[in-house]
Amino acid sequence: MPAATRGYDAGKKINGRKRHIVVDTIGLLLVVMVSAAAVQDRDGGRGILKALHGALGSVRHVFADGGYRGQLVAVAKSAWGIVVEVVRKPPDQRGFAVLPRRWVVERTFSWLMRHRRLARDYERLPATHEAIVKWAMVAIMLNRLAPPPGPKPWSSTRK
Repeated sequence: MPAATRGYDAGKKINGRKRHIVVDTIGLLLVVMVSAAAVQDRDGGRGILKALHGALGSVRHVFADGGYRGQLVAVAKSAWGIVVEVVRKPPDQRGFAVLPRRWVVERTFSWLMRHRRLARDYERLPATHEAIVKWAMVAIMLNRLAPPPGPKPWSSTRK
């Protein structure tokens, strides 16, 4: 069964699984879905938006990157009443630039990647992988509420 939930995405050169997440405006996880890497983003978008509507029916506006464009925008509006706004990069842009709203999800992915268990795909089942993502997010939120004691690596000891 684990082999059936894995795949290869030639565009991103990823072998294994993809994580589709929806976060709020400050980057906290709302919904996660793990799929085979061969699943297109727009196809994974249907599943994640359906899960979002089931978990939090009050969400009405979602920002997404270019991989989620196409029929997904119309389906989300008609089926679940969710407006999907695709954030596109300017046509004259060359190289990397921070785009409004898209960096929030990328920042959340970087927070999650600090957890060693998520750096590689060790899990046999997608449901287990989703649980590990949620577990890592709980640890991130707990550290925000009550930071661990001791010196912080970013604080200066000199005065």
